[in-house]
Amino acid sequence: MARILYMVTATLPDEPTAQECVAWLEDGHVDRVIDGGAHSGMIVRLEGAPGERPRVETHYVFSTRELFDGYVRQHAPALRAEGLKKFPAERGIVFERRVGEIV
Repeated sequence: MARILYMVTATLPDEPTAQECVAWLEDGHVDRVIDGGAHSGMIVRLEGAPGERPRVETHYVFSTRELFDGYVRQHAPALRAEGLKKFPAERGIVFERRVGEIV
C-alpha cells in the first residue's frame, strides 16, 4: 500500500506572523494531526527570494490512503477550523493543501 504525503503551506504577511504560526504548530497542532492518523509530521520554513512573504509548510505522512481518508473525515474539519480562527484570511494569510502518493 502506498503512503500518502499531505502538505499544508501557509503564506504569511510578515516574519512575526510566521513565528507565531510556527509556535502554534509546535505547541500541539502537528501532534493532533499525528493523533488523527498521521505516522509523522514535520514543520519546514521555506526559503524564498528577498522580499517574498514568509512561508511555512507542514508535511504529514500517512501509512495508508485509508488512514488519510479517515483523518480528512473525522479530524481535519475541527483542526482546519481552529487554524482559520487563529490565522484568518483577514490577517493576510493564505493556506494551500496538497496530497500525493509517496513512490
